[in-house]
Amino acid sequence: MSLALYGHPFSSYTQKVLIALYENELPFEFRCIGPDTPQHVAEWLRRWPLAKFPLLLDGERQVLETSIIIEHLQLNHPGQLRLLPENPAALDVRFLDRFFDLHVMSPVQHAVSGALTGVPEKRKEALEFAQAKLELAYAWLEKQLAGRDWANGKDFTLADCAAAPSLFYADWTHRIAETYPVLRAYRARLLARPSFARAVEEARPYRALFPLGAPDRD
Repeated sequence: MSLALYGHPFSSYTQKVLIALYENELPFEFRCIGPDTPQHVAEWLRRWPLAKFPLLLDGERQVLETSIIIEHLQLNHPGQLRLLPENPAALDVRFLDRFFDLHVMSPVQHAVSGALTGVPEKRKEALEFAQAKLELAYAWLEKQLAGRDWANGKDFTLADCAAAPSLFYADWTHRIAETYPVLRAYRARLLARPSFARAVEEARPYRALFPLGAPDRD
């Protein structure tokens, strides 16, 4: 087996795949994309001109998009933990995976993009938009997660790989209020999970890159 992952430790979607790799203790080479590694940047762009990461290399096969990467790992490099259960539960897990990517992480990215413009009005508009969307997501998740250890029940799955970085950065963007105790407790369990805790520590040196200002917590 020869696995290589192109990405950046501070990237939420890179972290999503790292969690899956760490959960099943799969050996891989991490090829960080940044100014100090131009060789990785060049190879990554050659393989994927759309310039999105992460990108997984499995031998000479390249796999893109985080959910597809994690399912590829399960099919081709299965470990003790099955991150995508058998049907029909797989549909529920896939839905929750999409929920965290589209309705939690996407608003965060919108706020970040607004801040990166350097224009105060755009920063304010983007942040307000993201906060409104996140508040809707938080309210739905508070009910959805009631009585559950993990996103889809008792087992840690693909949905939790998506939830961990999404809720991590979402709380930085729009603090999860104490009126959502179930969601706050779930985020805390994700942070305590060894696979995600490792990803968080590896990304800690890059916190100054968060354009909204990384809070002094977590």
